[in-house]
Amino acid sequence: MGTTPHTVQLTAIGLNDEHAFEGIYREYFIPLFRFCYAIVKERGPAEEIANDVFLNLWKRRDGLPPIDRLKVYLYVSAKNHCLNYLSRDRRQPSIDLDSLREDAVKFQADPESLLIRAETMKRVIAAIDQLPPKCKLIFKLIKEDGLKYKEVARLLDLSVKTVETQLSIAVRKIAHALGKS
Repeated sequence: MGTTPHTVQLTAIGLNDEHAFEGIYREYFIPLFRFCYAIVKERGPAEEIANDVFLNLWKRRDGLPPIDRLKVYLYVSAKNHCLNYLSRDRRQPSIDLDSLREDAVKFQADPESLLIRAETMKRVIAAIDQLPPKCKLIFKLIKEDGLKYKEVARLLDLSVKTVETQLSIAVRKIAHALGKS
């Protein structure tokens, strides 16, 4: 495993460095909260689950296994916590990505896209909002959160081919919506 800023932060966390832990928390809490909210569909439990992921990271700091990709580790942990919550809660026996609420997955512009004219950006966001929930979630995880196809497939219990197909559908629909204008 190479030395990355997160490797250094994880090593510092193992040495009880609260400042390093706070940096990881600040960087990943909002994306994890959104991901949890998309699964459990309730703000309170989603926030609690996201916090639990970080609490467990801090509690296990002395015995953390080597972590190659911190983001993936946190997302998988969040997914497992969500599934445990849903199975305990018994309100929803499984995750149906097609039934996710439209507002559960939001696209946020990255700094590069801020250079695009405001009108074009409005059309892009409108096109993304029109995507089916599964397409929108996959688009967000890959394009906004920077996860790899294989990581998204593992995280959502889908095949890599399904992830590729869904992203392709999302890109095609966005391009089609932009071409209409």
